[in-house]
Amino acid sequence: MLGTMSKELTEDAIARVLQGMKDLKPTIKENVKDSIISMDVWDWSQGVGLFAMYLYYKETGSKEILGSLTSWFDRHIEKGLPGKNVNTMCPLLTMSYLYEELNRPDYLDICLEWVKYVYEEMPRTPEGGISHLTVSSANEGQLWDDTLYMSVLFLGRMGVLLNKDEYVQESVHQFLVHLKYLTDVKTGLFYHGWTFLGNHHFAGARWGRGNAWYTAGLIDYLDIVPVPAGVRKFLLTSLERQAEALVSLQTEEGMWRTLLDDPDSYVESSATAGFAYGILKAVRKGYLPESFRECGCKALRAVVSRIDEAGMVQDVSYGTCVGDTMDYYKKISVCPMPYGQAMTLLMLVESLKHPQMK
Repeated sequence: MLGTMSKELTEDAIARVLQGMKDLKPTIKENVKDSIISMDVWDWSQGVGLFAMYLYYKETGSKEILGSLTSWFDRHIEKGLPGKNVNTMCPLLTMSYLYEELNRPDYLDICLEWVKYVYEEMPRTPEGGISHLTVSSANEGQLWDDTLYMSVLFLGRMGVLLNKDEYVQESVHQFLVHLKYLTDVKTGLFYHGWTFLGNHHFAGARWGRGNAWYTAGLIDYLDIVPVPAGVRKFLLTSLERQAEALVSLQTEEGMWRTLLDDPDSYVESSATAGFAYGILKAVRKGYLPESFRECGCKALRAVVSRIDEAGMVQDVSYGTCVGDTMDYYKKISVCPMPYGQAMTLLMLVESLKHPQMK
């Protein structure tokens, strides 16, 4: 059975999720200088939320959403931007689009400065992968799933915006080198991280949200960047093999776990919403066969059941570094997060484009 929500119920859920994102406040103790729960911080968690809001604005033309985005960026520019790293790069993807929407040369100047840093200065691993540099650690020689969504989408976007093919090709290279070292060839899933300092995958975790960064991020990347046909085929066949593995690991309810293939780990909403969004959009665009639609619909129903009355998406795991043990992932705290709201928003908006679901 595909249908579960009317257009009116879906739009009501969207409104509540957006309100929930605005109202986010820390509900757990965070061991970071600046909260990654509150939307009023410039970091990766908020950057994912901003991009989802921007895509929703493009769907609806909502001036309220556009005003909220502009106010957010202007507030942070006035306050002073943080240091440059993989994670703080994430909000720049949305800023690059707002530059075009609003003809804001100050936005473009910031984007130019930051993309130059990514291309010329950001630390690299052997074979030229972007090291997952964060505010707290250089993570020298490490490749993480997260980097593709947080920095590489922006790099590719700026290549297109500026007509700089070297930026586009570098974004393609980053997808390829990350897939080379993070793909688990036995399952088609992706490991969370790889280190060239020891040549291993840390705990060997096939982490849910890390996999979802690829599922959701790739489909949007292909909207942003015109990649060569051979590379496009490679990226999409990797997606299909991942999706085949995901179908077999989906719970009866429709969720996926924070460790995808560990039945003792908890179910996790941000990964599930990211998979639902990526799979449904991939089916609609013809990247995945029609047979995958029900998997995406089932995931959507499961995530919707976790949106509370205040619009907060529950069962979302907190920010997660690459772990050395599987137990580390199982002990990550769970609370509403910007990226949980964001992936749920993207999933709900995508569902409106599937009349089969109504």
